[in-house]
Amino acid sequence: MTVTPTFSDPFRRLAERHAAWGAQQLEAFTEFMPAGPWTADLDQRLYRQAGLELRISVLGSFDTTEGSWLWGWANPGFGGTPVVGAADEIRRLGEAHGIPEFREDLVDLSGFEDPRFAVETLAFGAMGALGAAGYLGVQASAEGRLYMVPDDPQVPRAVPDGITLPRVLLTGAGLLAGSSPRAVVAGYFDHHGLSQRQEADRISADLPGGSTAEVLFDDAGRIASVEMRNVSR
Repeated sequence: MTVTPTFSDPFRRLAERHAAWGAQQLEAFTEFMPAGPWTADLDQRLYRQAGLELRISVLGSFDTTEGSWLWGWANPGFGGTPVVGAADEIRRLGEAHGIPEFREDLVDLSGFEDPRFAVETLAFGAMGALGAAGYLGVQASAEGRLYMVPDDPQVPRAVPDGITLPRVLLTGAGLLAGSSPRAVVAGYFDHHGLSQRQEADRISADLPGGSTAEVLFDDAGRIASVEMRNVSR
């Protein structure tokens, strides 16, 4: 019997705490970015797309033929240069928290059921760990994709909103197989510095503007409902 590889428990535990706010932030980043052709000057750490210029940092690259991910610090083309600052930080986090996917130079994703989805999960996890405002994956060659994170104050930051919060939390809870919805919800509130109260079957938090969110969990630990009180439009 062939066992399909999965991400490690340390990676999943870290990624799940960033899943909800990361999904919301990535949506904001996608809306911010204009459609159009792109160019990149990695020496200058600049990415340009349809007239917009962003300061970026390289995470790594994905070989679509081999199904392998190479972190920026291990790339002989620009390892040790300022443009891989984000990748260097990921390696430090991987070593500090025992996350193998973050500390290995080359990550083999070829055995995953969908390697292209796996690499997006890896980049999303790195975005979350860094607290970055999004990530970019572009086709840099016939067989290679380059992944970057923006390091630029132009990029808007998503904020908690009572109207969209139910969708945001449910989306985050469903992103990563095997993740804990409680950890996803608690991580979202922690990221935004919101006061939260945890009970056996719920987590409550006070949102900006005076509204309160109460997230209820069923017996299986899934999100049963997200109730808003005193929500102002």
